[in-house]
Amino acid sequence: MTDTEFDIGGRLRGLRQTRKLSQRQLAARAGVTNGLISMIEQNKISPSVANLKKILDGLSTSMVDFFLEAAEEPKTFWRHDELPEIRSTVHHGPEATQAKLSLLRVGRAERNNLMLLHETYDPGADTGPTLYAHEAEEAGIVIEGEIEITVGDEVSRLGPGDAYIFDSRRPHRFRNPGPSRCIIVSACTPPTF
Repeated sequence: MTDTEFDIGGRLRGLRQTRKLSQRQLAARAGVTNGLISMIEQNKISPSVANLKKILDGLSTSMVDFFLEAAEEPKTFWRHDELPEIRSTVHHGPEATQAKLSLLRVGRAERNNLMLLHETYDPGADTGPTLYAHEAEEAGIVIEGEIEITVGDEVSRLGPGDAYIFDSRRPHRFRNPGPSRCIIVSACTPPTF
């Protein structure tokens, strides 16, 4: 491999290890074989775009973030239109509606210990009836509108100024049943997507 070639295998292995996943766990999340992941990480094969997308979805990483060079200088300040949008069927369920749910991220799992989100839930937005969980702790404050949050067996409807904090390994769901949009500023540590 020359200095100008991108090390897909090394990058994939690094992201997987940062998220504390085994090859088998990542394979189960991505719907591929652990043999495929092993071969890619050893740079014995190049993944198809479709397989790489499945694997990156399993890591909650976009193609753009994956191919950003590790040597890239960390960014300190972000304009609103520069914030990357994240959404993962692994973490937010296949029911999450892209047109109604927007998650803008500050921070990257492979670089930061904290991730901040600017979350917008249009009326009817829902992360889905299947509760999701991930390795982290999260907290947030409702800035505008109302949100219904389910954490385990607990359900609460929060409005402006209300806040939450919980262990993200507890299955949870966010839903906007109201007539107006809801905006939340939240934080997650360690970043998991």
